[in-house]
Order: sequence, then structure tokens, then C-alpha cells
Amino acid sequence: MYDFPTNRHTLFVKITVDTILRELKLLYPKADCTLDWRTPLELLVATILAAQCTDKRVNQVGKTLFVKYKTPQDYLKVSQEELEVDVHTCGSFRMKARAIQESCQTIINRYDEKVPRSMEKMLTLRGVGRKTAAVVLGTAFGVTAGIPIDTHNIRLLNRLGVVKTKNQDKIELQMMEATPKKDWLKLSHLLVAHGRAVCTAHNRDCSNCPFQEDCPSSQTRGRSDKSK
Repeated sequence: MYDFPTNRHTLFVKITVDTILRELKLLYPKADCTLDWRTPLELLVATILAAQCTDKRVNQVGKTLFVKYKTPQDYLKVSQEELEVDVHTCGSFRMKARAIQESCQTIINRYDEKVPRSMEKMLTLRGVGRKTAAVVLGTAFGVTAGIPIDTHNIRLLNRLGVVKTKNQDKIELQMMEATPKKDWLKLSHLLVAHGRAVCTAHNRDCSNCPFQEDCPSSQTRGRSDKSK
């Protein structure tokens, strides 16, 4: 953690992870994964598609995608080109279609046709990094193996002065050390909820933020955006 002045008459006070969890749990008591899924495979595919794409768009695509494809074998029965058409609107469709098919092949060959339940095994799947793995493991299996650090997490944690880096791996490690393990997944969901509702990428609605007095990026206190 970075040491900031703690006197309210100085520039700002340090915001702790405990404070973030406490305040955001009050604001977003139902914060959770916003991807629609029924099986671990659906969640895995949805999370791959969600890279650089909104959950809303992925959920729209999933309504028809998950009717057509129910098993790992289903994704391999079609050509990559056909799958690309099915996921086209999620962006980076060639890369994502390839990742889905190769992941399904690995699931069939190495994991008895089931989505694996460990971080080590999840990371053997194409297109799956620690963020995707942590989401699937925590949401589908209740396995706490990491903190999904996405763009909302990176932006908010920098604005709040909790971290001073945009490196995803470094932020995850720092947050894992500072956050009770039971709250690892919840922290990510809470930051996403706040990042969508108040502390958005292009607007800091600081007047509606519980951290406005102490945040080193608070517009109400005349401070610059520390995520830049």
C-alpha cells in the first residue's frame, strides 16, 4: 500500500480496502457477476467473449449462442468461420472463436469434457488469463483463486490512490495481500458496479460517491484524475 497523508487538512487521507468494501457493500448489496450463464461452460465462453466487450452485448449473443452450443463437442462440430459469425458482434471475433474452440478441445482432451476447477488448469485454456479464470472459478465453482482485475478495477483503484500502477498482475497481487480472501471476488464485483454507476471512465460523478471527501481524485475537492 502507498502511504498518504492522514490529516484531513492536508491533500487527502488514505482510503483503505476495508473502507472500500464497507461503503460499496452498502451501495451495491447485490453486486455480482452480470454475465448470464447456466453451466460452467457457458460462463467460460461468456467471459472469453466479454473481453473488450460489454456484458450486455455478450448476454444478447448468449441467448442464441447457448441454444446452438451446449457442449464442448458442439463448438468443434462447426468451422471456425461459422463460430466467428455467431460471435461477430462481440468484437475480436476471429481471436475469440479460435480461443473458444481450442479451449473446448483442451477440455475434451485433458479434463474429461468438464471445465477445470483450478487456476493452474484454467490457465492451460487458450484465451484464459487470471481474470477470466478467477471469474469462472469463483462464480461457477465457489473456488477463490484470485481477484478478477478488469478495467473498472484498475481505474477505480488508481483514482482512489490504493494502487499506483496499471499493471493487472501487480494490482491483483497487491489486492490479494490487502483483502480478506473471502472478499476477493466481491471486491472486484463492487468496483465494477461503482465503476459503471458513478466512477465511470469518462465521468467522475464525485458528488454521488461516498469517498468524495478523501479520494485523491475527487472533483468536489478540486483534484485531478489519478488514473490518467
